[in-house]
Amino acid sequence: MSYLIRDPKIIWRVEKKRENEVIQALESGEEPGDHGTVILVVAGTMHQLNYVGGSIWQLCDGSRDKDAIIAHLAAEFEVTIDELVSDVQDFIDDLIERGWLSYE
Repeated sequence: MSYLIRDPKIIWRVEKKRENEVIQALESGEEPGDHGTVILVVAGTMHQLNYVGGSIWQLCDGSRDKDAIIAHLAAEFEVTIDELVSDVQDFIDDLIERGWLSYE
């Protein structure tokens, strides 16, 4: 089994205030937009991940494989696994290509 892990050289933090705003919007049925909830600093450049991307990033802690991440997100967002597979795979592939994630 291959677990996903973040590059330990990347500095990152969760923007709790924004994350709470997005969660409140989702709970009230509003569209939260693409507000950055996780900030990454890679080679001196800041990158923002939206709520879903930030959730995936946080789950890539070396204890889960892609299927476990998808299952967690499906439960959190109350959607089917089939609705997530392609988007999550594309996101993970992009971060792997950038060198920000890898399989352990």
